[in-house]
Amino acid sequence: MSTFQAPKGTYDLTPPRSATFLAVREAISAPLRDSGYGYIETPGFENVELFARGVGESTDIVTKEMYTLTTKGGDQLALRPEGTASVLRAALEANLHKVGNLPVKLWYSGSYYRYERPQAGRYRHFSQVGAEAIGTEDPALDAELIILADQAYRSLGLRQFRILLNSLGDKECRPVYREALQTFLRDLDLDEETRRRIEINPLRVLDDKRADVQKQLTDAPKLRDYLCDACKAYHEEVRALITAAGVAFEDDEKLVRGLDYYTRTTFEFVHDGLGSQSAVGGGGRYDGLSEMIGGPELPSVGWALGVDRTVLALEAEGVELDLPATTSVYAVPLGEEARRVLFGVVTELRRAGVAADFAFGGRGLKGAMKSANRSGARYTLVAGERDLAEGVVQLKDMESGEQTAVPLTEAAAELAKRLG
Repeated sequence: MSTFQAPKGTYDLTPPRSATFLAVREAISAPLRDSGYGYIETPGFENVELFARGVGESTDIVTKEMYTLTTKGGDQLALRPEGTASVLRAALEANLHKVGNLPVKLWYSGSYYRYERPQAGRYRHFSQVGAEAIGTEDPALDAELIILADQAYRSLGLRQFRILLNSLGDKECRPVYREALQTFLRDLDLDEETRRRIEINPLRVLDDKRADVQKQLTDAPKLRDYLCDACKAYHEEVRALITAAGVAFEDDEKLVRGLDYYTRTTFEFVHDGLGSQSAVGGGGRYDGLSEMIGGPELPSVGWALGVDRTVLALEAEGVELDLPATTSVYAVPLGEEARRVLFGVVTELRRAGVAADFAFGGRGLKGAMKSANRSGARYTLVAGERDLAEGVVQLKDMESGEQTAVPLTEAAAELAKRLG
């Protein structure tokens, strides 16, 4: 073993488990790719100010969890703790809102970093697939994203997840509610840091998971009682569209999410099999974020789903994904001439789209067949000097154990036919 280990709170993805992560990323992104979302990739680090403004200076992410660094040139950078601010920054920089149809629909996949206390489902380095629809205010867009995430999870075989839904109001009605909430919170018995949060972003206090805080919030004013008519109508339309699509959800008036930029629709996907870290993903509408980071008014909505958490949810439900075998054909040469010939056959198979591997290292038949077994290959190709003299190779079906001699010139075509 190396003297070095992965940093605390991080993990390495190695085969065969890594195949599950790839399959999850593929399943989450597939409905997006089929719905007009284009792929975007942004740097792993950004200007600190982007997250301070975008995510919110009062959030735990900015105050406690960001990895920050100062470059040799004196720039203040942060490893990205979430994806939305970076994607919006990139879209604005590339003027995507000016050159194409609105909304600009984007999806992304990558690693994110937060300095947190490591536990199951909460890591300092984690993986997400996200989607953003930028530049349009339309309840159908909010509904589309919720439905696509539901579709992605169901395509993986997940069933025991719940969708929580709420509305946070807008710049017209939220300030009135904010004031009422602040008045209520100031009379509670809260620590100094929470009191500071009351003045900066009181909605975040509702998201406090501590039992002693939650107990005091029982009679807190309800946001739904303060929603303006436009926000109520918008929220009802989102609910109606999701319901019509057959997607079940639960109204959760305490749902605020951990980022300051959300307005109106906010939602979370939770899985009860994950213990305290039950959220597997979430998102919402963020109509003011573009202006917060210096852009024009661009109402937008998006979500991010945790790949790590989704894998844990699959394991909690006992769902085993039907993963394609990494190797379909394994070639075992016996002798130098067979090495050259079978290597050529393997190359030909790969060009034909067949997953093929080769017994490297010149091992004997017994060791090579063990490797063929471990590879999960459906067929093994074996050839020695006598086979080559007769112009054939031995084709072994690893399931039935049946072995047949096949003309060397037809081996690749025969395997391609058998494997469909």
